[in-house]
Amino acid sequence: MSHSFDERYRAISARDTRFDGQFVTAVRSTGIYCRPSCPARTPKPQNVTFFPTSAAAHEAGYRACKRCLPEAAPGSPAWDVRGDTAARAMRLISSGVVEREGVPGLAARLGYSSRHLTRLLTTELGAGPLALARAHRAHTARMLLVGTDMPIADVAFAAGFHSIRQCNDTIREVFALTPGELRARRRTATAAVPGAIDLILPYRGPLDAAGVFAWMAARAVTGVEETTPTSFSRHLRMPGGPAWFEVRQDETARLRLRARVAQLGDLAPLVATARRIFDLDADPLAIEEALAAHSPLAPLVTRTPGIRVPGAADPHEMLIRAMIGQQITVVAARTALTALTAALGERTPDGLLFPTMTAIATHGAEVLRGPAARIRAVTGAAAALADGSLTLSVGDDGPTQRAALLAMPGIGPWTADYVRMRVLGDPDVLLPGDVALRAGAAAAGLPSDPKSLTAWAERTAPWRSYLSAHLWRAAPVRPAGPRSRSAVRPARGPAPDTEETS
Repeated sequence: MSHSFDERYRAISARDTRFDGQFVTAVRSTGIYCRPSCPARTPKPQNVTFFPTSAAAHEAGYRACKRCLPEAAPGSPAWDVRGDTAARAMRLISSGVVEREGVPGLAARLGYSSRHLTRLLTTELGAGPLALARAHRAHTARMLLVGTDMPIADVAFAAGFHSIRQCNDTIREVFALTPGELRARRRTATAAVPGAIDLILPYRGPLDAAGVFAWMAARAVTGVEETTPTSFSRHLRMPGGPAWFEVRQDETARLRLRARVAQLGDLAPLVATARRIFDLDADPLAIEEALAAHSPLAPLVTRTPGIRVPGAADPHEMLIRAMIGQQITVVAARTALTALTAALGERTPDGLLFPTMTAIATHGAEVLRGPAARIRAVTGAAAALADGSLTLSVGDDGPTQRAALLAMPGIGPWTADYVRMRVLGDPDVLLPGDVALRAGAAAAGLPSDPKSLTAWAERTAPWRSYLSAHLWRAAPVRPAGPRSRSAVRPARGPAPDTEETS
C-alpha cells in the first residue's frame, strides 16, 4: 500500500482509477488537489505533492478539484491492511466516534492522550484528528448533496456538523462551491422519499456482489435480515436509535444504498457500516494479482473475480453469532439465532433488532439449546460485553483483541480469528482449522492439514483472508443428510462445520 513518488506519478499520468482513494495529488500551480484518475492535464512533477488523505491537502491549503471530486472516490484500503494506530483511528473516525465522543473519546479508545494522538496522526497522515473528522464530514455532505434530495439543513447535521453555518463554511473551503452549487452539479435528480435516503456506493471493481448476497442469505436471521439474489437489508441498533438499510445491485451493476435512521447523525456511520459489510474499500486488482501469481490459486481467482470478505454490522452481535455457530451447521445456527432473536430481540414499529448483550446475558440460558458449557460461554461473553469488561470495536488493535477473546471461556482460535476477520476487516487472517476451508484447499491442490496449509499460505500475505474466501468457495458442496456425531468437537477447537464456514 506504500508507493514511491515515481510510482504515484506514473499512476496519475495513466489516470489509473485503481489508485483513487489511496492518495490525492496536490498541484502547487493551481492550489487544488485531485484523485489520481482526474482527466485534467497531468501536472509537471515539480508542481506535485502527494498526500495520503484529503484532510492533509486541506491542512496544506489546497481545495478539492471541481472536475474529478476526489471526495467521491472509494475509501482507502490502507485502513484495513494497516493495523497501526493511524489506521485504527481512521476506522473509528468513519464510524462517528469524534462526533459522539470528541477527540478525547477517540484518544481514550486508542490509549493515548489527545495531544499525543494529534502529533502521531499529523506525522503519519498529515492532519490531526479534528481535521480528519472534518474531511470525513465534508465527504459525507458532498455524498448527500449530490446523491439525495435531503434539505441542506438536514445534510449538515447528517454529516456530523454542529451547525448549518459550519457546514456551509467547510463546503466552500473544501470545494470552492456553496452547498447549493455543489448540489446543482449532480448529473441526475433523485426522487425524494420522506425519512429515507437513496445513494450510490462507489467501489473498485470487479465486485462479486452475488457472492456477498449469497453469504448473507445463508445466514440471515429472520425478522432482522432479508435477502434476495441482488439485495440485502437489515434492521440494526445505532447510537441514535433503531435504523434500517438495504443494499441492492441495480441493472448497471451499481450498488445502491437505501436507509432510514432515527437521528440524522447516525447516517454517516450507517453508510460506513454498509461499506464494511460489502468490503467496498478493498483493492481487488491488487489482491488478485498477488494471489494469481501462485499457480494453484489462478483458477480460483479467474472463477470468482472481485471476491470480498463480508464485514460485520455490529461487533458484539458478530461475536455471539460466531460462538453460537461454532459446532453446528449453518442452517442449525441460523435456526438458533432466529429463535434467540424472536425471544429476546427488541421489536420496533419497523422491524426486529438483534438482542442486546444484557438481554442475552440475563435470559439467554432460557432460550439457547445445546451443551451447557457452550451456553455458559455465550451468556458469559454477552455479560462481559454488557458490563464493559470485554470491549470489541472496529478500532481495536488486532493482536490485543485476539488475546482478549482467547482469555474468555469457550472462545478458541477459530472464533477469535474469525471475529478479527469480520469485525476489523483484517485482510490477512487464515483459519487453518476450518474443515470447509481445508476441503477447499484439497480441492485446489493445496496442503489440507492445518500445519502445512498455514506454512503454504504465508506466501500469500497480506491477503490470507481473501485466500480463505476463495478456499471456502472451492470447497465441494456437501450432500444433504443427517449430521454424524463424529463431527462434534470440543468447544475451544476449530469448528468443522460452523455457522460461518461455507
